[in-house]
Amino acid sequence: MAEHNELGKEGEQIAVNLLLKKGYKIIDRNWRFLKAEIDIIAQKDLDTLVIVEVKTRSNSFIGNPEEFVTPKKIKLLVKAANEYVISKKFDVEVRFDIIAIVKNSKYLDVKHLEDAFYFF
Repeated sequence: MAEHNELGKEGEQIAVNLLLKKGYKIIDRNWRFLKAEIDIIAQKDLDTLVIVEVKTRSNSFIGNPEEFVTPKKIKLLVKAANEYVISKKFDVEVRFDIIAIVKNSKYLDVKHLEDAFYFF
C-alpha cells in the first residue's frame, strides 16, 4: 500500500481515538455513496449526527490539512450525509467536522474543528 494511504489510515485511527476520548460514539467508518466517502460518522448526543472528514499530512509546508477540504469535497460529503440519514431513517441534525492531523516521526498535531463548514 502506498505510504500516503498508510498515513491516511493512521490518521483516521488517531481521529477515532480522539472522538472516543471526547465521549463520541462511532456509528460508521469509511461509508461510501457514489464518489463520496465519509471517513467517520459519529454521535455525541442523540439528536446530532457528526460527519467527520479526516485530513492527515506529514507536514504543513504547503498548507494546513483542513485547507485541503475543497468545495467539491464538501458537496460530495453533503450528498453522502444526506443519503446516509435517509437510508438509515434518522431524524437528526447533521454537523460537519474536520479533524486535521500533521504527523511525522518527530511531530504530532491534532485539531478537531467542530462545525467546520456549512452546507448552505
